[in-house]
Amino acid sequence: WLSLYACFCYWNKRRSYEWSCRLVTLVHGVIVTCLSGYVALLDGPWPLTHAGSPNTSLQIHVLSLTLGYFIFDLGWCLYFQTEGDLMLFHHMLSICGMIMVLGLGKSATEVNAVVFVSEITNPLLQTRWFLREMGCYHTFLGEVVDFFFVFLFLVLRIGGGALIMCAMVTSPDPSWLLKAGGLAMYIVSLGFMVEICHFARRKMLKK
Repeated sequence: WLSLYACFCYWNKRRSYEWSCRLVTLVHGVIVTCLSGYVALLDGPWPLTHAGSPNTSLQIHVLSLTLGYFIFDLGWCLYFQTEGDLMLFHHMLSICGMIMVLGLGKSATEVNAVVFVSEITNPLLQTRWFLREMGCYHTFLGEVVDFFFVFLFLVLRIGGGALIMCAMVTSPDPSWLLKAGGLAMYIVSLGFMVEICHFARRKMLKK
């Protein structure tokens, strides 16, 4: 991911470093959403019934790819000091959780599902930023992107995340430490939800 960032910086010399970083984030979001979605919905095992099951080869590859990205992005955010405490805490929880799952050799099933419901909104989030930078945010396209971002966040990250969390907590197989980390991650998602609801409320009032 660092090499990809360096390439984007070279190709976009007239743009900011954040532009290149968000391009990396967009690429990661699209790739990992597709891969984690395939693993969770098609390749299996089903996360709501097999929490704590042994890691599969594909799950290990997806989580390793995601882990590398989060390490890169956390370093970038700390260096440029662009994010708040909530986002930094989210990144550190994600890194610790994926390292634990890869080390234990189990529970990648539910963590991969969490990656899917979390990352599916990321491409839309980055698209909003690029539209704003290009002066195209206050258009019909911007409205569509905002709608699907809020809708997918509430339905999948909050609703789907709650189902995954219940399956993880009630299963006897996952580590208690992983369960605690999962609950902390869901609380972080609720924090993001509060920010998104405030954004949606302000947008509705402007209309």
